[in-house]
Amino acid sequence: MSNIHPTAIIEKGAEIAENVTIGAYCRIGAHVRIDEGTTVASHTVIEGHTQIGKNNRIFSFATLGSIPQDLKYRGEESRLLIGDNNTIREYTLLNTGTEGGGMVTKIGNGNLLMGYVHIGHDVQLGSHCVLANAVTIAGHVIIGDYAVIGGLTPVHQFVQIGEHAMIGGGSVVVQDIPPYVLAEGNRASLKAINKVGLRRRGFSGDEIVAIDRAFKVLFRSGKSPRETAEVLKENENNDAVLKMYQFVLNSKRGIPFREKHG
Repeated sequence: MSNIHPTAIIEKGAEIAENVTIGAYCRIGAHVRIDEGTTVASHTVIEGHTQIGKNNRIFSFATLGSIPQDLKYRGEESRLLIGDNNTIREYTLLNTGTEGGGMVTKIGNGNLLMGYVHIGHDVQLGSHCVLANAVTIAGHVIIGDYAVIGGLTPVHQFVQIGEHAMIGGGSVVVQDIPPYVLAEGNRASLKAINKVGLRRRGFSGDEIVAIDRAFKVLFRSGKSPRETAEVLKENENNDAVLKMYQFVLNSKRGIPFREKHG
């Protein structure tokens, strides 16, 4: 059975599965659903139309499902969806979606959100990502699986960050960051591919070589990355490289590369 501290306030209508633990002085709203095995530490607030999956660990003073920090929000019943096996540390803030962004903020599975992380409205966060302390993600951002973002990094609204990308701490991200790359700086720019991360994720040596070659052709040749990707994708068979080319072609905010970087 659920282990709910007597000082916790559970509003009528909330759905709490078996084996859920809710600590002292928490408040769980009427439209919240929490699945099996999730633990909610003391002084946490979960409100709004929020659905939380299985085996999540939510630490003290987190606020999940609060209304968006968006002046266009007019009280629509938007949602926050959180998958399974996430770790959500102290003082995190996750907002619901907005009508202008699809009505849903979505968190995948197996993510680590460290202390003071903010996930804004309509963000789509993949799975197995690491967001270090005080990372702030503005509205409408899309982040792919296995992305790592260093601490104290703000990410501008509508930015896209590709899978397996890594962003150094203290960066300022205002443009799209392709998959498989390392980026850092204020403003963040591309430095190289994320070789260590790719090895850890099981990419073969041949795949890493192909990704590195594509990175250099796209961002170090002095040619337009978009025009280069358009030409090269026609004869490319490597799925990872094709994803990089397609990301460049789909980019709305541009790619922060520097032609003269080594």
